[in-house]
Amino acid sequence: MAAGGSGEDKLIARLFGSVATHPGALGLKDDAALLAVPAGHELVLTKDALVAGVHFFPEDPPASIARKAMRVNLSDLAAKGADPLGVLLAFAIPPDMDAAALEAFAGGIGGDAALYGAPLLGGDTVRTPGPFTVSITALGAVPAGQMVRRATARPGEAIVVSGTIGDGALGLALRLDPDRPGFAGLDAALLDHLKDRYLHPRPRLALARPMRGRASAAMDISDGLVGDLAKLLAASGIAGEIAADRVPLSAAARAAIRAEPALLEVALTGGDDYEILAVMPDDELGAFNTFATAAGIGVTVIGRTGSGEGLVVRDGTGAPMAFPRGSFSHF
Repeated sequence: MAAGGSGEDKLIARLFGSVATHPGALGLKDDAALLAVPAGHELVLTKDALVAGVHFFPEDPPASIARKAMRVNLSDLAAKGADPLGVLLAFAIPPDMDAAALEAFAGGIGGDAALYGAPLLGGDTVRTPGPFTVSITALGAVPAGQMVRRATARPGEAIVVSGTIGDGALGLALRLDPDRPGFAGLDAALLDHLKDRYLHPRPRLALARPMRGRASAAMDISDGLVGDLAKLLAASGIAGEIAADRVPLSAAARAAIRAEPALLEVALTGGDDYEILAVMPDDELGAFNTFATAAGIGVTVIGRTGSGEGLVVRDGTGAPMAFPRGSFSHF
C-alpha cells in the first residue's frame, strides 16, 4: 500500500492518508512498513480474511465491515496476551462499491485503529469482480516467553470465559430467519443487541495483560464455545467438563432461548463470539476477576479441566449433552 502517482496510489492516499499516521507507515509512500519491536518483547502475528456472503452480509454498512475485520484480528492478539502494534490491510473492491462506501470503510478502519491503538501500517488494494474481500494482518507484542498459548492448558484448573456467549451466533440466526419463534417476542432493544454483537465484535484487549502469567492457555471464541474449547483441550492433551447452565448469557440470549430452547445449541456451538476462553489455576481467579471487573468485563468459571481426553458438556440435570456439530467450520 504505497501512495504515489498512479490511480491506486491516489485512492490509497485519499482513503488512508489521514489514517496511517504512525511513523512506521512511512506515509504509505514505500513498499513496506518499518516497525521496531519493544525491547525484551516478541512479535505475535495473526491474520484473518473476511468475504462478503460468508463472514458478513453484502448489505452490511461498510464501516461495520471494516470494524469487524479489525476486531476479529485484534481478538486473536488479546487471547495471546499481546498488545497491538499495528495492522496491515488488504482489500478487493468489487464494481458496485462506490466512493461513499469506500470512504465509510476507510473511516471504520481509522476509527478502530485509534480506538484500540492498532495503527494502520500498510497493505494492498486491488479490484475484483466480486465479492468484497478484506484481509487484515495484526501485529502485537508480548514480553518474551509470556505469550498465552493454546496447547499449554493443565489438568485440574478452571475454565473461564469473558463476557456473554452466543450473542453473535444468535444475531446471525436472527438475520437469517427473523421469524423464528425465539425472536418473535423480543423487544427492539433485545433484537438490536443481538444484531450489534454479530456486526461489531468486542476484542477483549483489556484482558491481555492480566492473562500473562495467570492463564495456562487461552484462545478467542470465534467458531463456537463447544468446538473451540474442544480444540484447546485436544491441543493440550487433556480433558474438560463444563456446565451449560453456567455459561453466561445476555438478557437477549436468555429471552430467545426461553422462547425457543433449540437456540441453546446455536448459542453454545455458533461462532462470532470473540470472547476470551482461558484455563487458569484457582488461585489466579481472584486477581484476574479484579482486573476484568475494573475493565468492565465480566468473567465466569464454567467448568474444569482434567486428565484424559475429550470435552463433556452437561445440562442443568447433570446429563451429558450431544451436539451434531461443535463449531462452525469452512470445510
